[in-house]
Amino acid sequence: MLTNTRNPWLFSVLLLILSYYIECFSTAGDTLSAAESLSVSESLVSQGSIFELGFFKPGTSSNIYLGIWYKKFDVMVKDISIVWVANRENPLTDPSSSRLELSEDGNLVLLDRSSKKPYWSTNLAFPMSNSTEAIIGGDGNFVLRDRYNLSTIFWESFDHPTDTLLPGGKLRIDKITGKSKQLISWKNSEDPAPGMFSFGLDPNGGSQYVLEWNRSQSYWSSGIWNGRFFNLAPEMKQNSIFNYTFVSNENESYFTYSLNNSTFIPSRFVINISGMIQQQMWLAGHCNWNISWFQPRQKSNVYALCGAFGMSYENVSNPCQCLQGFEPFSVKDTKLYDWSGGCVRKSSLQCEDSMNTNGERDWFLKKSNVRLPVNSKVNLTGSATTCELVCMKNCSCAAYAYNSSSGCMIWEGPLLNLQQLSDGGEAGQDIYLRLSASEHRSTSLRGNKWNVWVIVSVLLPATALLSWLCIWFLSKGKVKPKGEKDSSNDLRLFDFSAEIHAINDASNTKDCLKKRGKKDVELPLFSYESVSATTNNFSDANKLGEGGFGPVYKGKLLKGQEIAVKMLSKRSGQGLEEFRNEITLIAKLQHRNLVRLLGCCIELDENILIYEYMPNRSLDFFLFDPTKKQTLDWRARFQIIEGVAQGLLYLHHYSRILAWLECLEPMKHKQTQIGLLELSNGYMSPEYAVEGLFSMKSDVFSFGVLLLDIVSGKKNTGFYNSASLNLLAYAWELWRYDRSLELMDPTIGYPSSTSIMLRFINIGLLCVQESLSDRPTMSNVVSWLSNEHVPLPTPKQPAFTTGRNMMDTNTLTTSAANCSINNITVSIMEAR
Repeated sequence: MLTNTRNPWLFSVLLLILSYYIECFSTAGDTLSAAESLSVSESLVSQGSIFELGFFKPGTSSNIYLGIWYKKFDVMVKDISIVWVANRENPLTDPSSSRLELSEDGNLVLLDRSSKKPYWSTNLAFPMSNSTEAIIGGDGNFVLRDRYNLSTIFWESFDHPTDTLLPGGKLRIDKITGKSKQLISWKNSEDPAPGMFSFGLDPNGGSQYVLEWNRSQSYWSSGIWNGRFFNLAPEMKQNSIFNYTFVSNENESYFTYSLNNSTFIPSRFVINISGMIQQQMWLAGHCNWNISWFQPRQKSNVYALCGAFGMSYENVSNPCQCLQGFEPFSVKDTKLYDWSGGCVRKSSLQCEDSMNTNGERDWFLKKSNVRLPVNSKVNLTGSATTCELVCMKNCSCAAYAYNSSSGCMIWEGPLLNLQQLSDGGEAGQDIYLRLSASEHRSTSLRGNKWNVWVIVSVLLPATALLSWLCIWFLSKGKVKPKGEKDSSNDLRLFDFSAEIHAINDASNTKDCLKKRGKKDVELPLFSYESVSATTNNFSDANKLGEGGFGPVYKGKLLKGQEIAVKMLSKRSGQGLEEFRNEITLIAKLQHRNLVRLLGCCIELDENILIYEYMPNRSLDFFLFDPTKKQTLDWRARFQIIEGVAQGLLYLHHYSRILAWLECLEPMKHKQTQIGLLELSNGYMSPEYAVEGLFSMKSDVFSFGVLLLDIVSGKKNTGFYNSASLNLLAYAWELWRYDRSLELMDPTIGYPSSTSIMLRFINIGLLCVQESLSDRPTMSNVVSWLSNEHVPLPTPKQPAFTTGRNMMDTNTLTTSAANCSINNITVSIMEAR
């Protein structure tokens, strides 16, 4: 009897648990049925878990949207994998009550607690049965259909694309109704509302597709369909992964594409917020889209990319800037790369300001080497002066230009499509921009203040400082009286934590070079016996590595402090004079991004340097090791690049070395490298490698190679078995075809901002240009790295990118020796 009373209770519990799990599993399916709803915390997942439909918030926005994205991607990249948005013009804001459901008339509706009408709906007017259901398909198509007759489709998302065309979708025009389907860009990276750019069939007829600004102004066309691809998009024929199709009959015309094999590869056509149409594929391990092809090839060819009174620049990550005298209409939007609002005047023109009674006239600012804006009016006047007067008398005139062939051109209203051209490219023209008198005053005031500041704050102190340093350094050349005895320190007992006190203590420290009658550089001198003892008699177990100038050993003092001991190879050809130059220079350098020189040893014909020990080893120890390189994420790599740049800037502009060099003989300059990297193959600048000439721009070249090394995770010289000559040639080819993101090290995924990555690559290519005059200074480089809004120049072809050295690599290997044939000593300045 006890058994009979327990069984019904146990059976009820099992039923309750079973019903709970059935309900849980049903909400994770691919279908939404009548009487069901989808909340913000829920989603529908297609069969095969390829696509997911649910709610999302783009970027830092608090707005809520219903969308579809690739399910297989990491949640961190959801924003960049979104392929469709339902309520792009009408976002939700209440996460607790927002929901998607089927209404009584069978339509899909998007609601929240406060809404009297849907935020979005399929809005079908014809009668449907109450047996409708919605399903997310494995192709990414969200379909409203009859659940009892699955072939009856009432509505589908493929007929209502946003900015993306998926395989199997159709970009079409209905010839009966005249309605066309277009891809329309997002407004910006955090707002999926319709932007200014669209892609669709030419509204004037024909079989070509066009990119348009504001749904009206065409700026690129695909050319006509030739049976395989569009004539002006020849890149399509080079892609064997996809099968492209264009169909035109009496009812419709459309373009579609599909995969050529059964292997699934995430892909899409998308029009981005910069007005470019791209075909993208997702490559495993990259965590971002790989661009197969895109048009237009240059951002500057996108119509009105920078809006009214915005200037566009070529080949830069942030191509838009407001003209002088103007400011962004919306700073927030421009930070999200949305320049549709353009720029507005900071100060009104005289003719526009009824309160202006001071009688100050407007003026014209000359902008040189530009591609002129669109929609000019030609005025057949006789001279440039007359052209200026015509513009000045017309309050609507915003700018004018004059040349002998076209005469006078004036622009009324906003200036659109104004482009700053790069030197050495297309020949530009001059344009004269109309500005208010107040802008003229502020420009002059800034110029005068700058001149005064330069004279008072730079020239006078700099002259005094240089004179003092020259006198001070020269005074250090006094020879000690004969008979004064030198003493050396025991390296094992030395306390580098009290180094400053020890250096100033004449009884404990003597200059390394005073032992040879040279100038004081205030470095401790150590005995050879004590140096040998710290390295266990220079044993192989203590050896850290070996370069062209000799081996480097790890040493340990009695108090446990570790040091690095660099022993100059006798085969290097470096004599005492060269050794003196090295320690004299490096001893004066104090910067947190430079390895410190702690002391030296000159004994038994040995020249030895004692350096600060870097426990993390050298950068190449991690960067070029397949397993260790993953420890250097993008944040660490960017910090290393910026740290090395800061160290070089200090060397080039702020260290005492510069003042000293002005006091030395020119010949000694050639024997000293104030530089970045060991002059090994791949880092030498062309002027040094070919002619033996060295300058600060040689360091800039080495820095550029190092930057590209860090970004790519590849050695510059590791391309002997590839189609590219070296890393510089590979990076240049990718840059030329706007595929620079492929240079990134794929083992650590994508950085948080690809625009910053492109900026770093741009800077690296600027540093490795062939000509010294084309390369920037380290001051330029540091400024560019720290301010991402400063436009960058367009790089020219790097050095060492044409022709391959056909020397037998076996000869190179067998003839390698641990010596250097040049007479320059090199110190490796490593980033901490």
